[in-house]
Amino acid sequence: MNRPQTVQRARVMRALRRYLINGLLIWVPVLVTVLVVRFILQLMDQTLLVLPRALRPDVLLGLHVPGLGALLGVLIVLLTGVLVTNFIGRALVAIGEELLERIPFVRALYSGVKSFSETVLSNSGNSFKKVLLVEYPRAGAWSIGFQTTDQLPEINARLGTPQVCVFIPTTPNPTSGFIIFVPHSQCIELDMHVDAAMKMIVTLGVVGPSLPAVAVAPPARGAPTP
Repeated sequence: MNRPQTVQRARVMRALRRYLINGLLIWVPVLVTVLVVRFILQLMDQTLLVLPRALRPDVLLGLHVPGLGALLGVLIVLLTGVLVTNFIGRALVAIGEELLERIPFVRALYSGVKSFSETVLSNSGNSFKKVLLVEYPRAGAWSIGFQTTDQLPEINARLGTPQVCVFIPTTPNPTSGFIIFVPHSQCIELDMHVDAAMKMIVTLGVVGPSLPAVAVAPPARGAPTP
């Protein structure tokens, strides 16, 4: 095979590789999104099992309609929200929580999940609203974390310096992770939005946020222009 043919073949292979990658960049996110949505819908369809068999859509309509379980789940959540806003609903919730508090393992699990939900879903909380850069797991290595709270009176008194509780998520699954306590003076607060930081964690750092315009320092007067 002479040199022109070799060069031509290399160009064709590079073009095919570029086309293949471009196609994957389009289809992989679409397929993953479809699979995740399908999994969620199938999981939510399990809520239809709470209905009597004669009232289930599969029996009434004679065919399975995806998404009806999600609709029923949203309806149940809304009705629950309406119920707990009145006196009777709050009393029933208080009785249920009192019963759960008497079960050792369930008590710890329920209280932890409830506190987490109230902190994350409530607009009054300050959790996950600051993206921090902390030197972890060793000196010279930095990790992205989310400030959960800085109200740590006992820990501050024990350590002698103001501490910040930082949640370090794992990648690519940010729903798991661990918390560390870092001196406030050793935390670097970023201008990065929480959503951008989450996207960076999920994509293993492949998709990184751009530098905010406010964070770009103007060149010094008299400095050479690159």
